[in-house]
Amino acid sequence: MNPYHRLVSDYARLAREGKDQPLGGFTPAPCPALPPDAPRALIFSPHPDDECIVGALALRLLRETRMRVLNVAVTQGSKQERQAPRWEELKAACQYLGFGLLPTAPGGLERINVATREQDAAHWRHCVQAVAKILALQQPRVVFFPHDADWNSTHVGTHHLLLDALRCQAAKFQCHVVETEFWGAMATPNLMVESSVDDVADLVAATSFHVGEVRRNPYHVLLPPWMQDNVRRGGELVGGQGGAAPDFTFSTLYRLRWWSGGQLRPAYEGGRQLSVKENPAALFP
Repeated sequence: MNPYHRLVSDYARLAREGKDQPLGGFTPAPCPALPPDAPRALIFSPHPDDECIVGALALRLLRETRMRVLNVAVTQGSKQERQAPRWEELKAACQYLGFGLLPTAPGGLERINVATREQDAAHWRHCVQAVAKILALQQPRVVFFPHDADWNSTHVGTHHLLLDALRCQAAKFQCHVVETEFWGAMATPNLMVESSVDDVADLVAATSFHVGEVRRNPYHVLLPPWMQDNVRRGGELVGGQGGAAPDFTFSTLYRLRWWSGGQLRPAYEGGRQLSVKENPAALFP
């Protein structure tokens, strides 16, 4: 007699069936032709797979604004025996989405966490310089990296790594900063970005290229419901407490700020909700 029983059972069935879908190996998704001077967006990913999980806005920038998106592999994971295979999986995932790929160091940087920053100044300085060099060379319009409370030690470390590297840039250096979330939800996101069914399907497919990871934990299947729950959270956290939730099915939450004069500055007052009908170029004047 419960009218929601079928709905919930369908959710459960789809989650089970999703685990049996093929992993990776798909033909690359359609990608627009980019001019040589296309503005650049850099995703600083703590681990291979983060570029897919938080990449909804970056994918829209590529497809709708013809911005060149480059994923920067901050680390390749902590297990040395998996670093080379994870790099190959990462290359395939980025190729599928149309993202470029940059290494930070052979095998990726090591020990990117707050403890290293506080206790091993020489190693931390080496890592900061590697990232600062990439920023100076690429001159991005937009950079993505985790917020400062994203729970996982490497995610939090990557946040501080990027801020330290930004502080190393020339005084005139400016860019938009988009903080991301996955392991730990942001208390103060100010941007909610809707994704289309096609974009979400491509993000799930790209995540599945990380075969060694999703075989032990098929988290790629859970990406769509996570993005659905973001609609619930974002309706209040971004739209305002007690406000009406937007008619989105999938969304990702971010915090957008502006780096200028050697510090982070507000990009705007309040929050913004970007629908699939709006061009994301409006966020980055």
